[in-house]
Amino acid sequence: MKKNGLNKDTLLTHTGRGADWRLVNTPVARASTVLHASLADYEASWHADRFAGLSYGLHGTQTAFALQDALSELEGCHRAILVPSGLAAITVALLACVKSGDHVLVADCAYGPARKFCDEYLTRFGVTTTYFDPALSMRADADAQLAALMQPNTRVVFCEAPGSLTFEMQDIPAIAVVAHRHDVAVLMDNTWATPYFFDALAHGVDISIQAATKYFGGHSDIIMGSIATTERWWRPVRDIVADYGFAVSPDDCYLALRGLRTLGVRLKAHQAGAMLVARWLQQRPEVARVLYPALGSDPGHAIWRRDFTGASGLFGVELKAISRTALAAFVDSLKLFGIGASWGGYESLIVPARFTRTASASAFSGPLIRLHIGLEDPQDLIADLERGFVEMGKAEAR
Repeated sequence: MKKNGLNKDTLLTHTGRGADWRLVNTPVARASTVLHASLADYEASWHADRFAGLSYGLHGTQTAFALQDALSELEGCHRAILVPSGLAAITVALLACVKSGDHVLVADCAYGPARKFCDEYLTRFGVTTTYFDPALSMRADADAQLAALMQPNTRVVFCEAPGSLTFEMQDIPAIAVVAHRHDVAVLMDNTWATPYFFDALAHGVDISIQAATKYFGGHSDIIMGSIATTERWWRPVRDIVADYGFAVSPDDCYLALRGLRTLGVRLKAHQAGAMLVARWLQQRPEVARVLYPALGSDPGHAIWRRDFTGASGLFGVELKAISRTALAAFVDSLKLFGIGASWGGYESLIVPARFTRTASASAFSGPLIRLHIGLEDPQDLIADLERGFVEMGKAEAR
């Protein structure tokens, strides 16, 4: 759990604060124009590293630099950079690694908008995509199976563990061994666990992607993404961010920095609540199964226990076959679970899961819902869900 000689909770408390500042909290530096001492200084700034220091507000101010420094330490990466959203972090990372004629491998459980970007936009640039079964990496013959998917023009393997909505695990170190043997970059959306619970780069990932909107912010009030890279991939990623004109608000950076201070405390509370609710749901007659790698019954539990140090508050629930009316009665009757996109904030949320599969068939016969367990008392959440199941039963009996 240590980074730079410090435990992560200590690191989160102290990192991202300038050594020459006497303020506990990083100031918000809002600026578009940055003044230069001379013409020579101004001209030199355009030939230097655009992210090495103050040059133009588009490339960040001290507030963004402080957050990027904090994330670099937390991720244990060469450098980290900020973009306007988690999806932007995915698209930037992919664009940094490919050119026309290349090929990418994507886990079949990846975030839906990431699939859309591959299918609709990378295709326009002459980049092809193959989706692979996320369970493939956990098989006894995973090395041979993964190697068989590699093409001469493969440049990227994109992973998300556990998978978006369906929560399958992948053996990230095993994927990385095969990918690096073929000189292929490993990209991972690590938003579910964050660097606090999964050290992506230490497990072979080259580019770690976060929707900072979620747990980094922690209060459902910012939209942001972050990209952490090895030294090899820093310049390609940095140039895409600059050349596409991506920037983040210093006010949002301030909120993300504030969120980082309590990341460890919040994640532990989310995990504790999620475990209680998930285990309760496992006993309910209305539930077919709970999709949460931290549960011993989950197919990916062994990989999770080996590589991860914790689990967040997000998981899936497959209900037994019911009518659409009964599902609506269940969801609509809940008082403590909001119905809305995103997750990672202090509040609990519920949404129906809609996803696409091409390399592996859907194994769900009943409705699939996604729960985010917030910071409410878990017993209150359980009581709320129990009332929902009562309303579901009434609607199904009509």
